[in-house]
Amino acid sequence: MNRENVTVYVADQAEGWLPPFLVVMKPGIVAMVIISALCGMYVAGPGLPTSSALVFWTMFSIGLASAAAAALNNYIDRDIDLIMKRTSGRPIPAGSLSPAGVMIFGVTGAVISVAAAFEEINTMTAALLAASIFIYVVVYTLVMKRRTPWATFVGGIGGALPPVIGYTAVRPVLDQYALAMFLIIFTWQHPHFWSLALKYIEEYKAARVNNHAVVVGVEGTKRRIALWTFILAVVSVMPWYIGMAGGIYLAGALIFGIVNFAMAMVFLFSQARLAMRIFFFSLIHLPALYLLLLLDLTI
Repeated sequence: MNRENVTVYVADQAEGWLPPFLVVMKPGIVAMVIISALCGMYVAGPGLPTSSALVFWTMFSIGLASAAAAALNNYIDRDIDLIMKRTSGRPIPAGSLSPAGVMIFGVTGAVISVAAAFEEINTMTAALLAASIFIYVVVYTLVMKRRTPWATFVGGIGGALPPVIGYTAVRPVLDQYALAMFLIIFTWQHPHFWSLALKYIEEYKAARVNNHAVVVGVEGTKRRIALWTFILAVVSVMPWYIGMAGGIYLAGALIFGIVNFAMAMVFLFSQARLAMRIFFFSLIHLPALYLLLLLDLTI
């Protein structure tokens, strides 16, 4: 899962008081991943499964997978974390944890999480879980992150899988409902991350991480944020269009989408170089869409 696109700023700020071993697991992001998977399970029901064992093993598997992938990300990025001020206090560059120990935990946790999903849930869920770990750790972090701005799009695939994994745990099919949940998070991630990347653009340059903010600059990033907030506004209507949700969800999605796009357009035509308002609004926008979806399914 592309954890750097999901509440990374908030997680970095909030985890300073945690023990080092918990910090590398990024518990704030693990919680977000578990909640999104629960939403997927609820949509598949509709409602949560009556089997408490299924809920437990799904939460255990995806939570451990998220923590393991975060640890492996810390291990792989330990050199650039040392260069960037925002990340220099993380456990490995700070010297509070050994790289080998973090790597062993990451690999072991990844294997156990997929094995548990295979044994206790179903083959499709286990395969999606394995794919999300591989995309985030190998394809995104190890291969693409430092080399190309397109890494965000590839990593976004892994980052958008948690609700789909929760959905397939209950209903092991990849249908239009699963696609709708996937597309909402996939499109949301890009303006969310680019807004944060503008804040740390100089640090990314120093670490030679060629994301969009570094490659296309501030103005190019502003245009991309505007484009993708518009795409998100359109995509967020999809659950209503396919009959997955009703009028309550539609009204809320339209309001949030219009406000988000308006903020992006104001930013685009302004002289501002930071988009933290858009970033913090995104932290409300995504949970709100899923809460509206659950509300609509419940009423």
